[in-house]
Amino acid sequence: MTQSILSMQAISKEFPGVKALEQVNFELNPGEILALVGENGAGKSTLMKILSGYYPEGTFTGSFAIAGSPCHFRDIKQSEQAGIVIIHQELALVPQLSLAENIFLGQECTSSWGTIDWEQTWTQAEALLKRVGLNHHPQTLVKHLAVAEQQLVEIAKALGRKARILILDEPTAALTEKESQRLLDILRQLKSESVACIYISHRLHEVLAIADRISILRDGRTIGTYPRAEMSEDRMVALMVGRDLVDRFPRKIRSPGPKMFEVENWGVKSESSDRQVCHNISFSAHQGEILGVSGLMGSGRSELFMNLLGLWGHRIGGTLKWQGQDLHLKSARDAALHGLALVTEDRKRYGLVLGMDVKRNCSLASLQSFTRGWSIDSEREIQAASRIVEELQVKTPSLEQKVGHLSGGNQQKIVLGKWLLTQPKLLILDEPTRGIDVGARYEIYKIMNDLVDRGVLVIMISSDLAEVIGMSDRILVFHEGRVAGELSAAEASQERIMAMATGSHKS
Repeated sequence: MTQSILSMQAISKEFPGVKALEQVNFELNPGEILALVGENGAGKSTLMKILSGYYPEGTFTGSFAIAGSPCHFRDIKQSEQAGIVIIHQELALVPQLSLAENIFLGQECTSSWGTIDWEQTWTQAEALLKRVGLNHHPQTLVKHLAVAEQQLVEIAKALGRKARILILDEPTAALTEKESQRLLDILRQLKSESVACIYISHRLHEVLAIADRISILRDGRTIGTYPRAEMSEDRMVALMVGRDLVDRFPRKIRSPGPKMFEVENWGVKSESSDRQVCHNISFSAHQGEILGVSGLMGSGRSELFMNLLGLWGHRIGGTLKWQGQDLHLKSARDAALHGLALVTEDRKRYGLVLGMDVKRNCSLASLQSFTRGWSIDSEREIQAASRIVEELQVKTPSLEQKVGHLSGGNQQKIVLGKWLLTQPKLLILDEPTRGIDVGARYEIYKIMNDLVDRGVLVIMISSDLAEVIGMSDRILVFHEGRVAGELSAAEASQERIMAMATGSHKS
């Protein structure tokens, strides 16, 4: 019988007011791809932080061993020395440094004189880049690479550290379908080279495509580990959430009302250059509908809506109307005062202040309504935040908990709640369910339906084709800065959307 490359036994971990892990058992075999799935807050990230040395010996109970040897890591460096490398959803690269410098950062190739041996650095980096299918010169700066290519640099960096166990946390969250398939192919190649991989993802179809076995956590406990052949998406969902989700996309049948939001001949230039990213965009959104927006990354969809609300770029002509009246927005604050809100795609960078608590993050966008003179009415602020936490079922030990310590799904609910407190007339959701689990997604979909029932116009931008088709009444498809086409819910299919998004659609 083959000895496990990793064995974790009876792992438990507590935070103030929260039991994150309770008696978790976990095993990984050499050259195996093991998927780790569960809802946000199930304990996946905490378990991997213990394995990677982020939470050192003594901060948790239980034990684990690598290839039969007990481990007592005091920090991340000791974990890496044992051959464990974790690649986080938020990439840890330095944009201003070259690919080679990033790959060997902290483990530089040195000469006998103690200086950096650049010739060896370039040579070894080039070999590692080729191993992951990147043909860029090692001296290329990271900032010039696409997100998918940066993900491959992270893998090359891990291989440079002689990883025996590679942990990937939501590696395809920001990638297109084609880029995701390329990444999965590389993982299969690494598997053939005996690199063991722990694959964490909420994209269940990818889990079924790549995993040898699937381990499921729920509420900090091990539910079980199953061969891929015994698993389906529906069974995974039921095991993750502890119940069957009969309809993962609870779209309602609606009759759209009059035009509420109209954009005509809108153009957008980049903030940092003269490059035009949107060309003569025209569309309308109606009362009582969810308008879906699809398209490949870089197609101009997010840039358009950020520009419309005064958040990014420079407008090149065009008109904007609300209920038939011209609208002239000078800033994001101006948009908010008119009842137009945008839940941005990058919640950690643009949506939250991670060092602030739940209460203050909830009230930030509507702080003016909680002030009396020069002071904040704390009682009213607490009541409002409590209402958001209860209505959106946010899992937090208290309103004083720092948002940065919440799971991704709960962070997303706080961003959404922040804008709900402004009582918006239009809510634009950019990738509202990226990186969150099926249970939290379902709750967000129900919130979208409730908002539309209350008269709020909802526009949803998403890369998830099943989500766009499942929740939208109409779908706009973007291609290279233009609207390539529009589909009704009845007309939409993944094939038709992709044909428009890639420019291969024939009118």
